[in-house]
Amino acid sequence: MLKASKVRRPGAAAAAWLAAAALAGSTAQAAEDAPAVQSLPGIRAAAEAQVRSQLAGVSYRVRVRAQEPDARLHLPGCPEPLAAAGAVSAAPAARVTVRVSCTAPHRAWSIYVPVSVESDIPLLVLRQSQIRGARLSAQEVSLETRTVPGLGAAYLGDVAALAHRSLIRAVPAGTALTADLFQSDLLIRQGQTVTLVAAGPGIEVRAPARSLEDAREGAHVRVQNLASQRVVQGVVDASGLVYATP
Repeated sequence: MLKASKVRRPGAAAAAWLAAAALAGSTAQAAEDAPAVQSLPGIRAAAEAQVRSQLAGVSYRVRVRAQEPDARLHLPGCPEPLAAAGAVSAAPAARVTVRVSCTAPHRAWSIYVPVSVESDIPLLVLRQSQIRGARLSAQEVSLETRTVPGLGAAYLGDVAALAHRSLIRAVPAGTALTADLFQSDLLIRQGQTVTLVAAGPGIEVRAPARSLEDAREGAHVRVQNLASQRVVQGVVDASGLVYATP
């Protein structure tokens, strides 16, 4: 009669050792397959891709260009996809810096890559030179598409944005208009009676007050409550109400 032989199966420790050995082998093979020197265009591409990942939803043309790393740079070739990280923001600035890295064992490195951002956007352009204090309307501007740094958030693209504003300095013809070229009209004059609003969770109290200075929309202004004679500070909204601040 044949005697049954006992078959030994590898235990958990042996299985783990085999898996680790296989992983080490694949990692070693990947390192062997990697180029000796990292491709500089690959570094640029990783930096540009990181910036483009923040541009989801942008409806106009945006150009993203990473600066070419120094040709004398010889980094070890990375056997895995490059990692890229930059400052997280709602809208990338005209120039940002992206950190591109290789995290592979024995080949780890990092490099900082400058990336420029430009956009083609429709914006308002001045038809003729204007003096300081000029108030503009649709007749004084034209709508053009121009290439601007970053995403162009500071540029005006709608004639409605010209209302209740005046130029703070003389501006030559052909200038693309930005918000910082204007100041809002004075909504409140010194000595004027205004409505002071104190708001909190579920409550709003209004009281008459006297302004102690001129103020524009969005500006802080000191006012005196006519009932209590107390002087408080508030912020002027578009309708001329003064909202008390802590």
